[in-house]
Amino acid sequence: MTEERKKGEVEELREVLDVVSERIPGLLRGLRDVLYSKDAAANMADAVATFYKKLVEAGIPKEDALDMARGYMINLRDILGRKGLGGINLGDDLDLDKKEED
Repeated sequence: MTEERKKGEVEELREVLDVVSERIPGLLRGLRDVLYSKDAAANMADAVATFYKKLVEAGIPKEDALDMARGYMINLRDILGRKGLGGINLGDDLDLDKKEED
């Protein structure tokens, strides 16, 4: 591989990474808004309440049904782990509310 071709590939990679770094904060912000919106909270509350009610109706003791309903709730940090995707701290080091610069 020639030196000039290597430089061209490095420049292409740099351009791709620049685009990705510009778009990831917006994508994460959108994901956060979908998962933690008022509508998402209401839907989760309805789902958990229905789950609990159905367990009790099926004869599961209330205490066990409550434990199962608690386990039914999913938190994004539980899914992704404390460090988030690929070791990125979601919201700790990244200011998702920062206005994008034009």
